[in-house]
Amino acid sequence: MEEQSKKFDLYGYITAQCLQYFRESLVKTPLAMAESLMKHSEFNMHCQEHHYLVPAVLLTAACRIQGRPADDLAKLLEKAQSRSQNVLGKFCGLYGACGAAIGIGIYASVLTDTTPYSVETWSLVNLGTAESLLEMAKINGPRCCKRNTYLALQYASAFSREHLGVNLADCDTIQCRHSSRNKECKRRQCPFYCESE
Repeated sequence: MEEQSKKFDLYGYITAQCLQYFRESLVKTPLAMAESLMKHSEFNMHCQEHHYLVPAVLLTAACRIQGRPADDLAKLLEKAQSRSQNVLGKFCGLYGACGAAIGIGIYASVLTDTTPYSVETWSLVNLGTAESLLEMAKINGPRCCKRNTYLALQYASAFSREHLGVNLADCDTIQCRHSSRNKECKRRQCPFYCESE
């Protein structure tokens, strides 16, 4: 009997690539890392791995900026992955909270070592998720994991600078290259839609 082929481990791929990006001499922005990761043929248009992608690239950039060792990043990515795997697919429409926005909360909580018993940072990580969700709610549905990933990364730049003291690169100019793969694409109603795509 032939063995069934195993499903590609996107979580493991994201972790391995983020550690590689971290070790490279050229610093990659969170947006550049996310774009590179989403190009993988196994990275679907819509999938729950986006919920890990957001905190993973943000933690990678933050650790590099803070001058932390690769071992620290590996531990933080492990925590972020474990937490993000609890955020199921279709969470946005079924539970009212997009996983990419929750990814901002995961990023902030892991970076600040926040627990349910923390005081100031407890509020902070919830603020990160809440304000990111507000940005997503302004655009309306239907779902788009790429759009919400972009929105989360845009928001994370200002949030990190203001609340975490981490100056991530801004990502003001984003042109989505995934609209042809998205049956529900809002096209010109999306701030990242690219006519030439």
